[in-house]
Amino acid sequence: MGRGRIEIKRIENTTNRQVTFCKRRNGLLKKAYELSVLCDAEVALIVFSGRGRLYEYSNNSVKATIERYKKATSDISSAGTVAEINAQHYQQESAKLKQQITTLQNSNRTLIGDTMATMSHRDLKQLEGRLDKGLGKIRARKNELLCAEIEYMQRREMELQNNNFFLKEKVAETERGQQQTLNMMGAASTSNEYEQNMIHCDPRTFLQFNFMQQQPQYYSQQEDRKSFNSVGR
Repeated sequence: MGRGRIEIKRIENTTNRQVTFCKRRNGLLKKAYELSVLCDAEVALIVFSGRGRLYEYSNNSVKATIERYKKATSDISSAGTVAEINAQHYQQESAKLKQQITTLQNSNRTLIGDTMATMSHRDLKQLEGRLDKGLGKIRARKNELLCAEIEYMQRREMELQNNNFFLKEKVAETERGQQQTLNMMGAASTSNEYEQNMIHCDPRTFLQFNFMQQQPQYYSQQEDRKSFNSVGR
């Protein structure tokens, strides 16, 4: 359900009237701001509360807008057109901007020392003070940036050290795993070779080999006995 229509008349309750005034005033100021931004309009708003308090808003200057309004109304009453009034206003604004540009250019030439020949001792002293203040701000900003850069590099150094330590641990763990795998493969190959040798070994050959090893010892004993008997005889 939508809100009901409010009857436009004076609110008798003081508290409700004050609350409504605050809400409507804020809405009016917001609308004036939106109008000035969206439509590039020069807006000046003046509000007096029931207690006599002043509230105002202007995207340029309230006094300047009022002066423009007075001039526009006086020029219209004296047979001036709105286009001519706007043209005069923009010409005045253009003259003000040109004056500001000239002032800034002169100040810039003074700062770089182009007009030092025509400056008095007092002017040079003021210029020196301005330059000292400017240099102080520049040095402070430069030190601030350097400190921030140093802090960033320190943090970066710690991150790189942690990453390096982590990578070393991973490499060492990988090498240990590879070494264990190689050891297990070597032990398995040795066991397989031993089993193959035992499988291909012929028992008869083993016995024959033992017999051949023991046979020379037997012959030597017989020969010793024969030689002993011959000596006895």
